[in-house]
Amino acid sequence: MEKTNLPRSADGKEPGALRTIGEVAKALGIRQHVLRYWEEQFPLLRPLTRAGGRRYYRPEDVALISRIDRLLHHEGYTIKGAKQALGGGKTTIVKADQQHEERPAPVESAAPLIEFLQGIRDRLAVALD
Repeated sequence: MEKTNLPRSADGKEPGALRTIGEVAKALGIRQHVLRYWEEQFPLLRPLTRAGGRRYYRPEDVALISRIDRLLHHEGYTIKGAKQALGGGKTTIVKADQQHEERPAPVESAAPLIEFLQGIRDRLAVALD
């Protein structure tokens, strides 16, 4: 087998090497149970599994996890919105000049709901007194 000149990653493995759930979790700063949950929620994320259910993530799986993390934790997408953004679930926007532009569905703000729930909490507190 011919040796490649590809640089090794921070974990000492070749860039194309398979990684365990623990290695991926440590490298990306995401807990293992979150990765397992994302596997259930995002059909595109399917690591290889071996006997005993041991997971092995390919480089493209790690890249997808990184993208999911960015969408959810840095860009403010919901799980549903991130699924649409990743899975091609696009909404069509019609501009004034009738040209079509495709983009992911917008994420709604939670602020009005939080304010509404805080109002209910305050009224319940008054009722209990």
